[in-house]
Amino acid sequence: MARGSSPTLRKRRLVGELRRLREVAGLTIEEVGDRLECSASKISRIETGRVGVTPRDVRDMLTAYGTDDALLEELVQLAREARRKGWWDEYGDIAPGRYIGFEADAESVRTYQGLMIPGLLQCVEYTRALIGEVMPEASPGEVDRRVALRNARQALLHEEDPLRLDVVIDEAALRRLVGGPEVLRAQLRRLLEVAVLPNITLQVVPFASGGHAAMDGPFVILSFPERHDPDVVYIESTRSGVYLEQPADVQRYSDIFGRLSDAALDPDDSARLLDTMAHALS
Repeated sequence: MARGSSPTLRKRRLVGELRRLREVAGLTIEEVGDRLECSASKISRIETGRVGVTPRDVRDMLTAYGTDDALLEELVQLAREARRKGWWDEYGDIAPGRYIGFEADAESVRTYQGLMIPGLLQCVEYTRALIGEVMPEASPGEVDRRVALRNARQALLHEEDPLRLDVVIDEAALRRLVGGPEVLRAQLRRLLEVAVLPNITLQVVPFASGGHAAMDGPFVILSFPERHDPDVVYIESTRSGVYLEQPADVQRYSDIFGRLSDAALDPDDSARLLDTMAHALS
């Protein structure tokens, strides 16, 4: 699936346009509901992306807004494309499909992790050990599926036009013996292998740097190839994820990442630290 063409991003574009065109038409959500003989809550859920939107819904809404035929047909087609399934839908019971869809569409990702290795850089042994600690109730079959999903996501880093990944990891995540010394050593070696790829920049925030800009938790900033697809900040939690799309929020996290990168070791010094830590586990 070409970057920028997944149903996740197309749905995001679609609901943004539906909201914009309603506002251009000078209609409230309640007025649209009255015209279409449906509840205002349905229109609200469509505009916030909480429910799917059918091509028929789009046609009815845009007709009510007086949208010209060319744009109407373009957005109806976008609605059809947004209803397609992504490869990740088969994992929908164990993964946040919206996030994976955004990740698959992204041109670049900036991420900070303070407690664990970012998923895109985990080796299989580390992933298995981590799942075992975080989800002890998971069956062997579920663990296998979660490992397979993580491996599938990592393919983004090795495509012909690979994902650009800028990672800052707290030293605490590198010291934590997830799976024991042998697993952690394998994980550190994995980080050293991927750190040399031209599309990956890996930095470590050492303990010696003291406090830093992101001590309140991990985050991901996703950027997309098309100008009309603005950046998204994703903040993961144990129950669900939070998506921040307002420009002020995105800028705030971009500034945090910049300060964090300045406080971290440069990529060469980070690699030397990783190598020293791996040797200490031998």
